[in-house]
Amino acid sequence: MGTVTIGVSIAVPEPHGSLLQERRAGFGDAAAHGIPTHVTLLPPTEVEAGRLPAIEAHLTEVAAAGHPFTMRLSGTGTFRPLSPVVYVRVAEGAEACTWLQGRLRDPSGPVPRELQFPYHPHVTVAHGIEDAAMDHAFEALADYSAEWPCTGFALYEQGPDGVWRRLRDFAFGGCAVVPPQASPVDRGGLPAR
Repeated sequence: MGTVTIGVSIAVPEPHGSLLQERRAGFGDAAAHGIPTHVTLLPPTEVEAGRLPAIEAHLTEVAAAGHPFTMRLSGTGTFRPLSPVVYVRVAEGAEACTWLQGRLRDPSGPVPRELQFPYHPHVTVAHGIEDAAMDHAFEALADYSAEWPCTGFALYEQGPDGVWRRLRDFAFGGCAVVPPQASPVDRGGLPAR
């Protein structure tokens, strides 16, 4: 059956998602159009394809225990010099994101994933580009803000073409839903770091 690369994230909804994705592309980040705008809960993780049903059951349980919360983005930050990333800050909702990602990566669950860096919820707007372009991204979005009610998260799979596609949404309080077939690049969200 082979392996697949999955990730779990909170999508940044429209019109904010498209706007930030276009800005990311405008800063020169070639990966921008293959990575829908998101807040990562589970970074890119390679798993056996046969484990997907167990992983989806786990995500359903985590979502069922979750509650809607306000997500607010405000201003920029950077992980430089440790990692070449500029991001928009999660000003409200970070505690809920931290709780969710901890439950998703539970060592007793089907995806006991260790992290390369301590978890820090954010929305990547530039990754691995020239320093001057990173500086520009940091300054250009310094006054950016957006807010929405977060009602769930989604499971994504990275295709052989490097593009992340939404497989299924998980609403807080239960119910997993399969999204309607849309364009090849769903405008939801996925791991960027």
